[in-house]
Amino acid sequence: MVRVKAPAMRAKSKDELLKQLEDLKTELSTLQVQKVTGGATNKLSKIKDVRKSIARCHTVLRANQRENLRKFYQKKKYIPLDLRPKKTRALRRKLTAHEASLKTKTTAEEKMLISASECLP
Repeated sequence: MVRVKAPAMRAKSKDELLKQLEDLKTELSTLQVQKVTGGATNKLSKIKDVRKSIARCHTVLRANQRENLRKFYQKKKYIPLDLRPKKTRALRRKLTAHEASLKTKTTAEEKMLISASECLP
């Protein structure tokens, strides 16, 4: 089997990808047997390409799975931790705009008293 490109894999469905993955794994096992039995050197250099193609296939499958999960959790209140934006620790703990705009009861009362005293002659 020839080297597989990731963009070509992204166009395939999940079933096609799983079938391709199975084919690559069987090809890898036959190449490893040939290596042990003393096969040709051109076959041995092909092992690396097949392993990389298997990794690409796994990567595309995982990316598609994460994309589907993002769509599923898009309108939900809570999102799983691994789907949330990474950012930095400080940015993740920073107050949201709504939380920052909230005032305590005491602050609201003080502001009301000050505005009331400014209105008096």
